[in-house]
Amino acid sequence: MMDESKSRYGFANAADAPIAYLRRIREYYEGLGYGAPYEWAHYTDAPFAPLAKPLSECRVAIVTTAAPYQPGKGDQGPGAPYNAEPKFYKVYSGDTDQDHDLRISHIAIDRAHTTAEDSGTWFPLPALRRAAAQGRIGSVAPRFHGIPTNRSHRVTIETDCPEVVARCKADGADAAILVPNCPVCHQTVSLAARMLEEDGIATVVMGCAGDIVEHVGVPRLLFNNFPLGNSVGLPNDPASQVEIARLAMHLLQTATAPRTTIQSPFNWSGDADWQRDYSNAAILSEEEIAKTRNFGKKSLQEIKEKLRDRNLSLGMKDYSALKKALALSMEEESKQEESTDET
Repeated sequence: MMDESKSRYGFANAADAPIAYLRRIREYYEGLGYGAPYEWAHYTDAPFAPLAKPLSECRVAIVTTAAPYQPGKGDQGPGAPYNAEPKFYKVYSGDTDQDHDLRISHIAIDRAHTTAEDSGTWFPLPALRRAAAQGRIGSVAPRFHGIPTNRSHRVTIETDCPEVVARCKADGADAAILVPNCPVCHQTVSLAARMLEEDGIATVVMGCAGDIVEHVGVPRLLFNNFPLGNSVGLPNDPASQVEIARLAMHLLQTATAPRTTIQSPFNWSGDADWQRDYSNAAILSEEEIAKTRNFGKKSLQEIKEKLRDRNLSLGMKDYSALKKALALSMEEESKQEESTDET
């Protein structure tokens, strides 16, 4: 009967529906035998700051979870496997008058169905420059800002979000576009959007994990039903990237209340199975589950080895050694930031 209805009325396949990431991720880790599920940030209300002036006069900032390319830190190119080496742990900024090589190999995008070959799908600076040149926005803010992806609510809310707000205010931003990539990225930028709005800066999140963003509670969401890693457009399709940026600008200007969500009209042009496949424990074989568990054990072993290199260990209580290692780490980060932080 359903097949007949699909044929007769043009119904879509029932599986062709947005992924419920909160449920999918919980079931995935339960299937791998992990313990208590992660507790996602959740609010029942959302702040709302309407634009204080016409969009054509507004200065618009970009907030991203992408990381600057760092030579010598492993494969970060198109098709790269997950690579934690390029992760960053402090807010950074870059000059929007310059072109930047940002990558997303350090976060959990959909590696089975997208390759991260086109930065225009996760970093909308070219599209915003075009919007400014055409007079749709007043200008692009002088800096874009990178916010770390952190599972810790405390660090995100007490440290990273206030820093992003301070930098956007210092740049005179009237509005901000926030672009996540992985599931936790969507939580991170949603929390940042809330804090920006509370300080009077209008925001729109452009994301692929709509249920996570709406669970946190944001003023405006432009939802793109694409595999993670493509929040601002289709790969190698500049026209879609420009149009989706236009939709985000339209949402900034026309939303009249918080929790306003619109979905872009674009459909993923690749394999239709991506919505079934992402982190789906139900379709994994016992061999694949065992392999994934072993990868987790390997990651833990790598963490232990890195700690051992600094004379540290999990559960240690010698805080003098910890402080020394932290100071060394911060010194290394400061040297690294000289080439990426335009503050």
